[in-house]
Amino acid sequence: MAQYVAAVDQGTTSTRCMIFNRAGAAVAIHQLEHQQIYPRPGWVEHDPLEVLANTRQVVDAALVKAGLAPADLAALGVTNQRETTVVWNPKTGQPYYNAIVWQDTRTDKTCQDLARAGGQERFREAVGLPLATYFSGPKIKWILDNVPGVRAAAARGEAVFGNMDTWVIWNMTGGANGGAHITDVTNASRTMLMDLRTLNWDPGILQIMGIPRQMLPEIRPSSDPDVYGYALGQVPVCGDLGDQQAATVGQTCFGVGEAKNTYGTGCFMILNTGAEIIPSKSGLLTTVGYKFGKQPATYALEGSIAITGALVQWLRDNLDFFDFSAHVEDYAKQVSDSGGIYIVPAFSGLFAPYWQSDARGVIVGLTRFINKSHICRAALEATAFQTREVLDAMEADSGVKLTALKVDGGMVHNDTLMQFQSDILGVPVVRPVVAETTALGAAYAAGLATGYWNSLDDLRRNWQVDHTWEPRMGELERARLYAGWLKAVQRTMHWLEE
Repeated sequence: MAQYVAAVDQGTTSTRCMIFNRAGAAVAIHQLEHQQIYPRPGWVEHDPLEVLANTRQVVDAALVKAGLAPADLAALGVTNQRETTVVWNPKTGQPYYNAIVWQDTRTDKTCQDLARAGGQERFREAVGLPLATYFSGPKIKWILDNVPGVRAAAARGEAVFGNMDTWVIWNMTGGANGGAHITDVTNASRTMLMDLRTLNWDPGILQIMGIPRQMLPEIRPSSDPDVYGYALGQVPVCGDLGDQQAATVGQTCFGVGEAKNTYGTGCFMILNTGAEIIPSKSGLLTTVGYKFGKQPATYALEGSIAITGALVQWLRDNLDFFDFSAHVEDYAKQVSDSGGIYIVPAFSGLFAPYWQSDARGVIVGLTRFINKSHICRAALEATAFQTREVLDAMEADSGVKLTALKVDGGMVHNDTLMQFQSDILGVPVVRPVVAETTALGAAYAAGLATGYWNSLDDLRRNWQVDHTWEPRMGELERARLYAGWLKAVQRTMHWLEE
């Protein structure tokens, strides 16, 4: 009997495979980074073929590390950087263009043009999203309009679209030889093309954007006993979730009002709203949380922050502050505060709750007193401040007052950041034993589909606290620092002018 479940976590900067046992503990992991391609300011791309090669390599390497064969896997789940858009030829498997990454802002004019009739909220009632460069639909339109021959190929049925989950699953289940062209409801909800109520592609929006229906994958449940396809010859692929929804499942936030925050390249807070679709009045996204089998979909409110871990990566790669991202904390701990500076990393504009694509990053409050350590500390604090803004919006929309925040992702091992996060929120911050909950959530979705885990209660029993940070900051200091942050954010607004 197969004793393990595997998950492919195809992220913004790397791809990993993790193998889990029944207790939800990782028994093996292998991870590879891929190149970040910046052809112009504001443009961000990945090479889909490099990502695919890495995916195959990390799966094979994880099995070797665990001493396992494919026959030892009960199921395989996939989770992915959402909104990152690939269009390829289904007969050859060759992409027509690099993957356009969720951070990419080249579709700003497209979104402005679409907003002329109905404003930025034009499609929100149907899809839960504002018109923004973040989402897949405008990226598909850009490829159709700007890459020679693609629109004609789409009309012939020789160009298909997928977020990275679709690209990985199609290739792993056979590719041009019968690969499954599918996505799940969570990824579909990030395209700006799926109606939240029907969970089907919206024909009116497709017509407005000029996107042929035949390009799009079939929308399936996030955990599907009717297996999508088979990888490695015999392993059922039956779990698929966008990365932030996967982390929500991995954190077992199955109750209405439960929330998690994932600290990765960006930062993403999700609040479970159950069967209720709550329109946001505070700049959040209404999205699908997950759908298990034939059960109704569970919905969520999400606050999306574009740049958090990517700011640390920028200090490392662009400014050569340190060799390894973890060293940011070593510098940050050398000072007691940021020396009065704030960094607002609006590299891709501002996401929630502002949705200002014309904003750009700033460092404010500089004096000659400031050194490298202050900048490192301010970079960490920027993540915590942005999270506070999202939490305030979430409480305003939902009426739910958060009593503790479950956290996960790579940055949660940074004690300095987590303590400041608790301080600036004024609530406890709780890290689970398995902090890489994105991969775990994909594994859970796949394992539920095959009966490897029998119920949500099985998953809840696996969740354990590793560490809790309690707030130490006084209310007056918290208010003072946050007011400074809000003032700094205003300095980023409307920087770009056509």
